[in-house]
Amino acid sequence: MELYRIVFERFSDRLYAPGFSGRWNYDGQFVIYSGSSRSLASMENMVHKMGQGILGARFVVMILEVPDDLPITTITPQELPTGWKLESSYAQTQPIGSAWYEAGKTLLLKVPSAVVPAEYNFVINSRHPDFSKVSLKSKEPFVYDYRFIKIDKELAVRKKKE
Repeated sequence: MELYRIVFERFSDRLYAPGFSGRWNYDGQFVIYSGSSRSLASMENMVHKMGQGILGARFVVMILEVPDDLPITTITPQELPTGWKLESSYAQTQPIGSAWYEAGKTLLLKVPSAVVPAEYNFVINSRHPDFSKVSLKSKEPFVYDYRFIKIDKELAVRKKKE
């Protein structure tokens, strides 16, 4: 299975889990977020960076290879509470991801995307014994469309004025 992760070029040489909290994990839990497609990874990256004036930076899409025979823990949208997609609802999703991480039964947690709920992201437990089976298959330069870059810059200017 191929998974996709879009990062600043300077961070594209290796898979790295910084241990920062996210929608599906607490601080100190070393996970890597990835998308099931380039386009989903792009959208996920964009929602976290939009308005900072940095979408024109040098990005790379990391193509990760994960063996197809590894078990996956899956969370479906139907299993989640109403409003789980809101940024203010991390308190609802973090315990779910944290329990998966702490149990350590599977390398991958398949979760619905908050950006495109019919598609899935994968959270990778970098402390799982099977993490060594994840490989960086290839890297490709990634450039956002000039229209997104323009909007990003306009939003960043607006934020500075506020």
